Amino acid sequence: MDADNQLDLFAGNTQPPPSAPPGAPRPPPKMEPSWLRVLQPEFDKPYMQRLRAFLVEDKQCHVIYPRGADIFNAFWLTPLDDVRVVILGQDPYHGRGQAHGLCFSVQPGVRPPPSLVNIFQELQKDLQIPKPPHGCLTPWARQGVFLLNTVLTVRAGQAHSHAGKGWETFTDTVISALSTHRDHLVFVLWGRPAQRKAALIDQTRHLVLTAPHPSPFSAHSGFFGCRHFSQINTYLESAGIDPVDWRLDDQPE
Repeated sequence: MDADNQLDLFAGNTQPPPSAPPGAPRPPPKMEPSWLRVLQPEFDKPYMQRLRAFLVEDKQCHVIYPRGADIFNAFWLTPLDDVRVVILGQDPYHGRGQAHGLCFSVQPGVRPPPSLVNIFQELQKDLQIPKPPHGCLTPWARQGVFLLNTVLTVRAGQAHSHAGKGWETFTDTVISALSTHRDHLVFVLWGRPAQRKAALIDQTRHLVLTAPHPSPFSAHSGFFGCRHFSQINTYLESAGIDPVDWRLDDQPE
């Protein structure tokens, strides 16, 4: 069975090795090794087993985004040891062909959704960076911008349909690991759900930036004008860390 149809293992290998005894742990999903060293124990915990079972069942009746091979895309493109910035989203886009495992980002050839359009508008005003013709944020991820949703899957056409199924426990562990294992990170929390995660972050070691969500429903309440992109780079440079080049090429990766 291909990765798209085998969400119980979140892509990668689809079954334990044939020589494995009954009940042997399943292979972990495809993640960069620095993440697996920290997160591998999570995949054998009861909450993750329940989440796997839910995804398998839900897949029987519904289309789930992103495709299995992309669920942990952020963990592949941005190694733990390379993270400089964490931008926290909610759940993946639920339209066809949009989500690919990076919060706020869409796949090449897909029109940027309104929230991402507003992000680009703020970036343009803050750093005078022209709006790109696409919405694929892979270049940011490759520079150490960890684009994490708090829930990593969604049912097609139904926002928040996989909330409360176990992903929040997993991503809480991820945020705590970042706070504990790294120093001088910038955590960007847009919207109240993301801001509730601030309690997991040691703010004596990291910078936390908050603003309303870039959605059209809230962007004019304080997201526009927050100047987070310039604040991120100022903080990184003050800590002796290279700033992020927020520009996106005309052609997506």
